[in-house]
Amino acid sequence: MSEALSIHHDQAGHQFETTVDGHRAYLAYMDLGKQTLDIYRTFVPNVLRGRGIAAALTESALEFAEDQGYTVIPSCSYVERYIERRQRQAQRNG
Repeated sequence: MSEALSIHHDQAGHQFETTVDGHRAYLAYMDLGKQTLDIYRTFVPNVLRGRGIAAALTESALEFAEDQGYTVIPSCSYVERYIERRQRQAQRNG
């Protein structure tokens, strides 16, 4: 993705969101209390897929969780795969 995304964290709505070319993409989560976030959905419209938007939303959410000391439950299959890939890369580079 060449242009920088402007990702907004709507804490009241429990979403990370961005709008690209008039299309809205988002990642939704639930705050389960006890410093636990359940990330249950990412959505990127078809016209925006393949541009790294879901990855950017996921990275923003994971950075927020880490900064705030949250544990993440990746109920969304995309987020689960993203975390697994990141862990494998860290092991290879570590």
